[in-house]
Amino acid sequence: MKYIVPRRGVEAFTCPHCGVLARQYHYSVTDQSLGGNSSYSSNDWLASTICEHCKKAVLWIYDRMIYPNRGNAPLPNPDMPQDVKDDYEEAAIIANSSPKAAAALLRLAIQKLCVHLGGKGKNINDDIAHLVKDGLPEKIQQSLDIVRVVGNNAVHAGQIDVDSPEVVGNLFLLINVIVDTMITTPKRIGNLYSNLPQSARDSIDDRDEKKT
Repeated sequence: MKYIVPRRGVEAFTCPHCGVLARQYHYSVTDQSLGGNSSYSSNDWLASTICEHCKKAVLWIYDRMIYPNRGNAPLPNPDMPQDVKDDYEEAAIIANSSPKAAAALLRLAIQKLCVHLGGKGKNINDDIAHLVKDGLPEKIQQSLDIVRVVGNNAVHAGQIDVDSPEVVGNLFLLINVIVDTMITTPKRIGNLYSNLPQSARDSIDDRDEKKT
């Protein structure tokens, strides 16, 4: 599903609670009651948006989302390994206040993800090279290297603007793309294949043995 970064004033964005791209209703929040009213102004310092899908609220101080505190990060892919997800979620919490720290955490998440994909976990660059030799798709290699290089720049000053929330926001998207391509899609295909009749699978096995 298309991901649209949550922003005040837009008609629809991807809800940070449910992960659904849905219409958002905007409300001003009064100082006296902290309750929504029907009037809305983009100049109000305190505002809320309500997701049409899950009915949960997002709170804003001017243009900054303060609840839930996820920065520009989409929800993690459900198939993301737990140790990778832990770093991903921690990075999401600090993405707005410290993009550099978030980028460094996402680099660590990628290093752990490489282990789940068959790497050794000692050197992320070597792991990516090993995965490429094993047939890693080029676009996934590029995605891994983007997160690796940007994460390195967060620790060692380089030529990439790691202070930009937009740059870090794209790293979250790339990690989800990697998990979807390398874990979710093979899992989905495997489940569909296993549901084929046994006779059909035996026939496929016989066909492939003849080729070899």
